[in-house]
Amino acid sequence: MRNGGQLLVESLVALGASKSFGVPGESYLAVLDALYDTQGQLDFVLCRNEGGAAFMAAAYGKLTGSPGICLVTRGPGATNASIGVHTARQDSAPMLLFVGQVGTDQKDREAFQEVDYRAVFGTMAKWAVEIDRVERIPEILSRAWSVALSGRPGPVVIALPEDMLTSLTEVAPLSGPFEIAEPAPTSDGLAQARVMLEAAERPLVITGGCNWTAEGRTNLQAFAEASDIPVVAAFRYQDQFDNHSDCYAGEAGVGMPPHVKDQIACADVVLAVNIRFGEMTTDAYTLFDVPEPRQTLIHVHPDASEIGKIYAPRLGLVAGPNAFADAVQPVRGAWAAWRAEARAAYESSLELPDLPSPVDMGQVSAYLRRVLPQDAIVTNGAGNFAVWPNKFLQFGAKAKLLAPQSGAMGYGLPAAIAAKVVHPERCVVCFAGDGDFQMNCQELASAAQAGAQPIVLIVNNGIYGTIRAHQERHFPERVSGTDMVNPDFPALAKAYGFHAERVERTEDFAAAFGRALASETGAVLDLNVSAEALMPRQSLSEMRAAGLKARAET
Repeated sequence: MRNGGQLLVESLVALGASKSFGVPGESYLAVLDALYDTQGQLDFVLCRNEGGAAFMAAAYGKLTGSPGICLVTRGPGATNASIGVHTARQDSAPMLLFVGQVGTDQKDREAFQEVDYRAVFGTMAKWAVEIDRVERIPEILSRAWSVALSGRPGPVVIALPEDMLTSLTEVAPLSGPFEIAEPAPTSDGLAQARVMLEAAERPLVITGGCNWTAEGRTNLQAFAEASDIPVVAAFRYQDQFDNHSDCYAGEAGVGMPPHVKDQIACADVVLAVNIRFGEMTTDAYTLFDVPEPRQTLIHVHPDASEIGKIYAPRLGLVAGPNAFADAVQPVRGAWAAWRAEARAAYESSLELPDLPSPVDMGQVSAYLRRVLPQDAIVTNGAGNFAVWPNKFLQFGAKAKLLAPQSGAMGYGLPAAIAAKVVHPERCVVCFAGDGDFQMNCQELASAAQAGAQPIVLIVNNGIYGTIRAHQERHFPERVSGTDMVNPDFPALAKAYGFHAERVERTEDFAAAFGRALASETGAVLDLNVSAEALMPRQSLSEMRAAGLKARAET
């Protein structure tokens, strides 16, 4: 006999779960008690806020390809954690959120902290379910694991009534993990794709998604290089293709460089592999006509519901990215100059003039391109500061980027902690704006307790940069709600046990970063960045002047 908490935890262990993230709550005490017996096998990483815990689980799923496990209490715990569910959904990252629930004998009375999780998460998660009978835990958990991983990966929310978790049963836990084989492309589909690509004059590959294997990425790169076709990464998935390859041409994301827009707009055949055609990757759905693109579109995706959801492809292939990359054969055509121009434009985009700031982030980024280890893991949340890791770092075959397609502030630090939990031996660097950092800075305590302390670079310019940029463009000289008074970040970080420094000048950064790399307790570097250097190629004053000119003309 075992209770529901034990049955759940033993089944998770059998499925291969080794880490979980959460904040304790009385609604799932039986699960916490069962985790006492799995220390070193299925560990519980104690977090300070459910939002931070859910971000860690979402990042874990994105990094490992295995569902990130998050455990939170009912009501406020679940609503705090919803930001991580939304992020995992938009990132297509596998995740399981377990939420405590009121007892089955109290349901539908608006009991203390009661929430209808199916209603709250029904449109946000891939599946939202409540387990009312202890005997069904293995069945529903097995299905949830499969749903999270299959097709387009994503989050599943599982509500756990308190009395169900304490009920006893003779039902056995799951006996082991199971494999979900990727759908493979048909030979006819591959042949049609080949004919379309061979007829192209300006072919382009757009790739993304987080369910790639190392072998799959290698195979896609081999196909692109043998075919001499330029490759563009979807929003915040540039780590899925070696940026040092002569075929890599940049990222189609927020703040899309002009050369990437031109490549997508001018391409005559687009091979889109494992992407969902989000707003950022399509420049607000302007680079492809809706619903029938002017480009010949070949869309490869493991989830049939994604094919034709926005754009009707000339050819849709229901296939996993790794299975497709293994099966597709090189093609040849007279487009060598097109590929070379795309690569040259990308390389030119890395070059910047000196910026009007005590710490020049263009020079910092160039330095990090030279010194970061090949297997570094870089994370960021949301804000104008994200342009530095997203547009001015280069990701080789072993490097990883964890960044939210949802545009969620506060993601970077929890993601970096999760990365350190998974790979304590690797260099993990989190880029954070001063506003972004303060969304989840309390998770420094979680990092210290878990012994998972990354390097955090705070791009401190004293403003909410993205919103300020919009203000100056649309309402120039009318600053409202975007100036910040910040704490002493190094003092705060030291209180959490981190090495910490204020970096006042660009020339001081290299030595400070060296000390950060050498620190055994992680590091927080507070970078003195001027608000004038808000954008890489346009100052805040220039934005304001352009906004004033536009207002005068209207």
